[in-house]
Amino acid sequence: MKTVAFVPVKLNNQRTPGKNTKKFDDGVALITVFLKTLVKVSNLDELYVFCSDETIKDYLLPGVKFLKRPEYLDTQAATPQDIMAEFIKLVDADIYMVAHCTSPFVTKEHFEECIDAVKSGKHDSSFTGEKIQKLMWKDNEPLNFNAEKVPRTQDLPAIYAEVSAAYVFKKEVFLNYNRRIGITPHITEVSGVESIDIDYPEDFEIANAVYMKVLNSTNK
Repeated sequence: MKTVAFVPVKLNNQRTPGKNTKKFDDGVALITVFLKTLVKVSNLDELYVFCSDETIKDYLLPGVKFLKRPEYLDTQAATPQDIMAEFIKLVDADIYMVAHCTSPFVTKEHFEECIDAVKSGKHDSSFTGEKIQKLMWKDNEPLNFNAEKVPRTQDLPAIYAEVSAAYVFKKEVFLNYNRRIGITPHITEVSGVESIDIDYPEDFEIANAVYMKVLNSTNK
């Protein structure tokens, strides 16, 4: 089954302008750090960066293909479904993985787990997710526990927050449901630094601190 990954990138982000090419303190850009992991994923046939601006080519690695996308996909009106539909129209595959570089610390093994879950035939889709077991409140009321008998957090029912590093799906899932998660998804659980997702400038500062700490520890 042909499996293709693509990293959608726009350079005019509203919340954190230029975040995809923003450089960590060692001078390496976020997108490049992310691609260093993706190029090692063994169960991918092709890997693309899908961007309207050809200057992104300066940040790519050997083995990564550039595919120019229409500029309308950079607008606020464009949806994730619009981006996926355009890519699927241009590149044929049996299985697709949409990978977002704003979650730069997910491991090669977890990307491979996501893909293998769909390739196995047991799941029509998969995604990376963070397991959450916390005492939650909504509208000044406990949401997932009895305030008169507070449970241990490890005894709470687990819920999962999507981590945008990877969404893997069969082509027919998108064609049939117009979405990236199907009816029988597998959740690849990530935690700790892997669950870091960069939306705002302060998120990048946290990611930079983590990245530099890991880099310094591996260089010792």
